Amino acid sequence: MSLNPVPARPTAAFVGASWVALVIALLAYGVGLWNAELDPSEKGFLGTLLLLGLFSAIAVQKSVRDRAEGVPVTSIFLGLSWAMVLTSLVLVTTALVNAPLELSEKGFFGLSFTMALFSVVAVQKNVRDLAAAGPAPAAPKPVEPEVKATVWQ
Repeated sequence: MSLNPVPARPTAAFVGASWVALVIALLAYGVGLWNAELDPSEKGFLGTLLLLGLFSAIAVQKSVRDRAEGVPVTSIFLGLSWAMVLTSLVLVTTALVNAPLELSEKGFFGLSFTMALFSVVAVQKNVRDLAAAGPAPAAPKPVEPEVKATVWQ
């Protein structure tokens, strides 16, 4: 009996939904930045915060999962990963509060940022589960019915 059970293979629907959510969040955030009436430095700052948030969310997910599976993870790495997730959230919040944007635009950025963080964790989980589960089982070949010639008289 294995101490680390092989995780169940995620369904194709969940894998697809996770990727679609991530792509939608990134596109929405990117289009919002492109069209926002902000200085280029403000746009760059908000874009960089998204990258920081995505990377640190992946690091947290991987670290937590590694610990759950008995893989050694240093406390400092896990702590820094969490600190960077919280830092990105605080900085995005601060930047949006002080940005010269309409309240609806600020909400749009906040929601797309949050959706991106959540979906990147789901994508990372799926990638890891699929790698651990190994190759997909081959689908059984359908049985073809025997074809008989019909003679019309």
